Amino acid sequence: MKIEQIYTGCLAQGAYYIVSENEAAIIDPLRETQPYIDRLEKDNVKLKYIFETHFHADFVSGHIDLGKKTNAPIVYGPTAKPEFEAIIAEDNQIFEVGKIKIKVLHTPGHTMESSSFLLIDENGKEKALFSGDTLFLGDVGRPDLAQKAANMTQEELAGLLYESLYQKIMPLDDEIVVYPAHGAGSACGKNMQKETVDTLGNQKKTNYALNQKDKESFIKAVTDGLLPPPAYFGMNVAMNKKGYDSFDEVLSKGLHALSPEEFEEIAEHSGALILDVRNNENFAKGFVPQSVNIGLDGDFAPWVGALIIDVKQPILLITDENNEKETVTRLSRVGFDNVLGFLKGGFEAWKNSGKETDKVHRISAKQFEDEIKGKNVKIIDVRKESEYQAEHVDDAYNKPLAYINEWIDHIEPTEHFYLHCAGGYRSMMTASILLARGYRNFTEIEGGFKAIAQTDVPKSDFVCQSKVLK
Repeated sequence: MKIEQIYTGCLAQGAYYIVSENEAAIIDPLRETQPYIDRLEKDNVKLKYIFETHFHADFVSGHIDLGKKTNAPIVYGPTAKPEFEAIIAEDNQIFEVGKIKIKVLHTPGHTMESSSFLLIDENGKEKALFSGDTLFLGDVGRPDLAQKAANMTQEELAGLLYESLYQKIMPLDDEIVVYPAHGAGSACGKNMQKETVDTLGNQKKTNYALNQKDKESFIKAVTDGLLPPPAYFGMNVAMNKKGYDSFDEVLSKGLHALSPEEFEEIAEHSGALILDVRNNENFAKGFVPQSVNIGLDGDFAPWVGALIIDVKQPILLITDENNEKETVTRLSRVGFDNVLGFLKGGFEAWKNSGKETDKVHRISAKQFEDEIKGKNVKIIDVRKESEYQAEHVDDAYNKPLAYINEWIDHIEPTEHFYLHCAGGYRSMMTASILLARGYRNFTEIEGGFKAIAQTDVPKSDFVCQSKVLK
């Protein structure tokens, strides 16, 4: 028997590839299917089942494409109603893969159809739990995403989640290995550990949600401090439930190379968003006017979903050379399939064609220190509230990037301000959006708070973030 966790850091998502004898199962596959096909061919095994723990909100699963390419059936837990052919399992139903068994445990709460899959080895021993978004390491799935579909409050869903965890998962053996669908960084939970695999016994000791005295305290603990879910979540759920265009077609369309003239023509007449995925250092030095920068070198896909929101938005890409395929792939993982093409030769081709360019006014942290000394200036910190509370520049305003659409209209265009995040990734995204909307009277700080912390700029006293989050 072999269990392989295929972890994708950008999404903080875990897919699972399981082999026994000459058969395999895959749980919660990513959008692009070729890596799974390659594994199956290398191991010379047949894919018997594709298991889906629930209708995912934060990414588009590869279940439909993978099913078409392998003829393997897709399996959901009880109450799921996909708009394509699938096996809707019963609670405690057993599926055999080679010499192992996979038992369906219906564990509603995160969503109504949410299920966990218990792996039983060839000796009949319960070995692993693929817990989806029901149980994370250090946390549990947020119970507020399925309110509308279930006609229930988040408190009622949290109550269902309590029953699922305490009646079906907590009684399982401590030695069982827990394989969750997400890790730290995912918006599907609020307090996840950085590890991606653990024993159930350790989670019983360390996971706050599994250490509540009663149902009432559990509901309060898991609903307290939930931030609003990213707006694109509902669109991803719909794609996972209803179906989507094949990834191969999406990739072919997105890899349409465009000259600067063709790129400009399409940008002017299609309503497309120009998305520049280069790193923030290169973007700052020069970019195509009206471009939005979301760097491929950071939490790319979640920020695309949070900032662009509409998965049907037409997109034109500017990337570093040979990054086009990776970019289209990562966009498709969160449902952004409408890429119209990319700028052939990248920004250099645009610049060399003599077309207009723009740049961000960026200074070093030392320059920032020198410029503000003894002056009354405005500083905007776009980090998360918890980061800001932990430590920040004195008198800085906290305006998290995630809520830019709520605060941008309150910016006074004639008043200069300084802009920073933790290291430059988010502040450059913010800068690009501000410039695209006509705000130019600001200065972005290279290296963000990490660089500022090395200067004598006055700062608040440090507070451990773990304390801030409690």
